[in-house]
Amino acid sequence: MAAHRDVDLHVYSKGITIESSFATAAKIAANPNVVETKCINGLHTDEHCVAWHFLYRYGGELWQFDVIHIEEQTRYDGFFEKMADRIVEVMTPEQRDTILRLKFEAPADADWHGVEYYEAVIADGIADLSGLTRWIEVHRKKPPYYWIP
Repeated sequence: MAAHRDVDLHVYSKGITIESSFATAAKIAANPNVVETKCINGLHTDEHCVAWHFLYRYGGELWQFDVIHIEEQTRYDGFFEKMADRIVEVMTPEQRDTILRLKFEAPADADWHGVEYYEAVIADGIADLSGLTRWIEVHRKKPPYYWIP
């Protein structure tokens, strides 16, 4: 949330349907400060989720809220919370400072994922913005995967 105002929320439910997820999202989108809503239907993938991206205007600035609606008892139930716990366990104070600095130095229009900062710094020792930019360019050419330290 430094240069890019982005909040990720994971919501776990049993028996998610696209209809029930849309009904919930409609309640969020009814807020007049929500200026854009996007949906990615991943219910028929191994992720078993519906990803919602809401742009919310507050104080003249846009915030992005990513609400990932994940089916309980599937592969990713609790996965990202385990990832976060593991990052906290292994990250040194110096790595934390580097990650925070890079998040503030990143261009406001950079579409970089939070986990990319963590993996680049913790796993690969990236320490500056030019290194992070190169790391992300190379990393995104690889097949997608979820990293846990």
